[in-house]
Amino acid sequence: MLILTRKVGEAVSIGDDIQVSIVEIKGTQVKLGIRAPKNVEVHREEIYLKIQEENRRAALVSRDSLGAAEDLILKKKGS
Repeated sequence: MLILTRKVGEAVSIGDDIQVSIVEIKGTQVKLGIRAPKNVEVHREEIYLKIQEENRRAALVSRDSLGAAEDLILKKKGS
């Protein structure tokens, strides 16, 4: 892990396309500004971890469940 010291108004560049700026420091909180291309997803860590967990859970859906869901959809279309 790289650890850097920055002041308000200073930034860190990651590659050619990502810049993280220090916007404000209030007590123990630091407000960051992140400039990144639209195709790069940026999330708070707790949100990122929830997304990963949901993806893992979705990957565990059985073929039988998918088949049953498909049957229901096809029945509705046929009605």
